[in-house]
Amino acid sequence: MNVDAADKLKHRKGIVKIRLTKKDGSPIKDTEITVSQVKHKFLFGCGAFDSLPLANDELGENDKAKIEERFEKFFDIFNYATIPFYWGRFEPEKGKPDTNRLKKASEWLVSKGCLVKGHPLCWHTVTAPWLLDMSNEDILKAQLERINREVSDFKGLVDIWDVINEVVIMPIFDKYDNGITRICKELGRIRLVKEVFNEAKKANPEAILIINDFNTSISYEILIEGCLEAGIPIDAIGIQSHMHQGYWGVEKTLEVLERFSHFNIPLHFTENTLLSGHLMPPEIEDLNDYQIRDWPSTPDGEERQAMEIVQHYKTLFSHPMVESITWWNFCDENAWLGAPAGLLRRDNSCKPSYYELKKLIKDEWWTHPTRLVTSNTGEFEFTGFLGEYELVIDNIKLHFNLDKNSTLIEITV
Repeated sequence: MNVDAADKLKHRKGIVKIRLTKKDGSPIKDTEITVSQVKHKFLFGCGAFDSLPLANDELGENDKAKIEERFEKFFDIFNYATIPFYWGRFEPEKGKPDTNRLKKASEWLVSKGCLVKGHPLCWHTVTAPWLLDMSNEDILKAQLERINREVSDFKGLVDIWDVINEVVIMPIFDKYDNGITRICKELGRIRLVKEVFNEAKKANPEAILIINDFNTSISYEILIEGCLEAGIPIDAIGIQSHMHQGYWGVEKTLEVLERFSHFNIPLHFTENTLLSGHLMPPEIEDLNDYQIRDWPSTPDGEERQAMEIVQHYKTLFSHPMVESITWWNFCDENAWLGAPAGLLRRDNSCKPSYYELKKLIKDEWWTHPTRLVTSNTGEFEFTGFLGEYELVIDNIKLHFNLDKNSTLIEITV
């Protein structure tokens, strides 16, 4: 890594003094130890919708083997997983939520070392169809009860939520009637955001609550500004970047980062897509309108995707306000819009983008095993990427967290 690149990543690293002592308080001096990183603090995420049928044992033998193989590759890179809470699928029939299936998936992902995010709690698309039979007052009541139930039920398993999705377009959405657009139209954007955030915060005060949108125009900035002025507890600003019509490029990405970082709230790039096939025509305004039978991944497209993913992740990771990056579709199979949007092909084989991303996360941005010797006071100084570490001394394994605020860590062996 060159000096400029290393300097850009200073905010991703910590320096700490570690003091090792015996149980009687005496220092463990002049002793060789090995320190190895085991997990990033930064959230490298991906959509993990396939975890539902796998964790709930709903797959035939062949499909099960295929999805298991897929997740082996998933866990080799990612420490953060997004699972679906779309209301229309989670509770298609009022009073019969899919809580148990989602809990099993969450538990399984957590057991594999992943933090889990629920997506989304309030959205006008894929919302519960039965809301249309209600008055606006009852729709709002049902929405708030839904938020309270999910955030409470999943507390300790899912503590990060996209609370509300795509609010900029919500009250003017006119493709079809739905309960959430109705109440957003009546209440206004800020009032609805306030209601849903307050309910989520009440259900789990420790949760990380995100507002999420694909709209990166000044309209989203104005909305966020109004929400903050109204005292809404937004913990992170979610930005979608589904680049089906082509990579934004470094200049646009930096411009978006600059505009949204002035709120001084962490930025989560929640839904990232770069294609490995032909690009969607630029005249398409709503990406959902582009429906074609076959959208293959191509060798040239895969090379382009690999180069662009490296550039995109480097740009985001080097910015101090960015806390997470979530790739949206891990595999081309069942990818949104049928696009060649995955890091894996339909047969689970890895595209070049998978290897390039793994190289970044687990090699370039990873603190490799380091051998050190304690001083005569039992101390050593250590610098590494923020995250979890394993310390080995005389075949004893110990663990510690390296955080930005770490200065001295005392460990008794």
